[in-house]
Amino acid sequence: MAGAEEMNKYRSPLVSRYASKEMSYNFSDKKKFITWRKLWIFLAKAEKLARVIDRLANFAEEYADLPTLGFTHFQPAQLTTVGKRACLWLQDLVMDVRNLEQARDNLRFRGVKGTTGTQASFLQLFQGDRDKVEELDKMVTEMAGFKKAYLVTGQTYSRKVDINCMSTLASLGASVHKICTDIRLLANLKEIEEPFEKEQIGSSAMPYKRNPMRAERCCSLARHLITLMADPLQTASVQWLERTLDDSANRRISLPESFLTADIILSTLQNITEGLVVYPKVIERHIHHELPFMATENIIMAIVKAGGNRQECHEKIRVLSQEAAAVVKQEGGDNDLLGRIQRDPYFAPILGQLDALLDPKTFIGRAPQQVKKFLAEEVRPLLEPYKANMDVKVELVL
Repeated sequence: MAGAEEMNKYRSPLVSRYASKEMSYNFSDKKKFITWRKLWIFLAKAEKLARVIDRLANFAEEYADLPTLGFTHFQPAQLTTVGKRACLWLQDLVMDVRNLEQARDNLRFRGVKGTTGTQASFLQLFQGDRDKVEELDKMVTEMAGFKKAYLVTGQTYSRKVDINCMSTLASLGASVHKICTDIRLLANLKEIEEPFEKEQIGSSAMPYKRNPMRAERCCSLARHLITLMADPLQTASVQWLERTLDDSANRRISLPESFLTADIILSTLQNITEGLVVYPKVIERHIHHELPFMATENIIMAIVKAGGNRQECHEKIRVLSQEAAAVVKQEGGDNDLLGRIQRDPYFAPILGQLDALLDPKTFIGRAPQQVKKFLAEEVRPLLEPYKANMDVKVELVL
């Protein structure tokens, strides 16, 4: 009978489908009545995030030297490396960990302050003994697990506390959305793919497809997490005097959903980062398609060093480049600029240097060194406090 009644009620998919058992329990009525302070468990334990950073750091280290096309405006630009791009994702997540830790450390207890925050009822209880009131406030604060209590409150603690906590989670949502959008774009290029289970269906309509459903789920839920930020801003702005009750119903929804949604997108992102697949041959093909255009400045410099005229060489390269671009854009052919240069007698003095001039590794600058330095100085030290929980795996509902 109870089961039939449950079927007639709306159930949030955040709890019924996606969220971890631990985070769902954290916002259950039972848990709420045991201790409301545990509401902040997500901030107290940033492991769901540290593990993602750990997996991405390993990925960045493995592919620190693998050249890949960089993109600005989603148009081919100078080369970077697969590992360096992952470090751009890591940079945002490292900032999120620090924000979470700061939000956790800044949390204070409301303490025993009474109905309007004056502690009048407690002062009466202790027959005017102010020291006993302060001692009670301190004792209850410590029993609740806090180091400090707010010195002044109304009937509640300032609702700006909710703003600080939820803005940290919304910022995390923005980071995850950016990362997973990048993965979706790279999946379209067939350079990188999220993990794909043996029996997983990539598309219900087209069996050959391998849609990036995990990254899509992260983006969808990250948008929800970001939009929830409007709730605490509105709530804090309309609190009258010592308190009104129009905060309560809103907070019962927005606070749990923020933490539950953050829990879901982090567990999903962890699953993605534990199984990211890279296709070096596809990346190499894309590089070779664009690199001849990028190498023209190096070719001009080589001609000048061999005694040629820079302006004359520039004009030669310009004409050949436009001819090659026409083949690519108008005929759908491959970039044949290199072949045109090799066939032109003008470039005979440097033909022996072309392979070296077109080596992708000469176009990635200090990317590998940047990866190594960033991981060693900023990422690995940040993960030290969380080492004991690094081996936890997650299971997803596909």
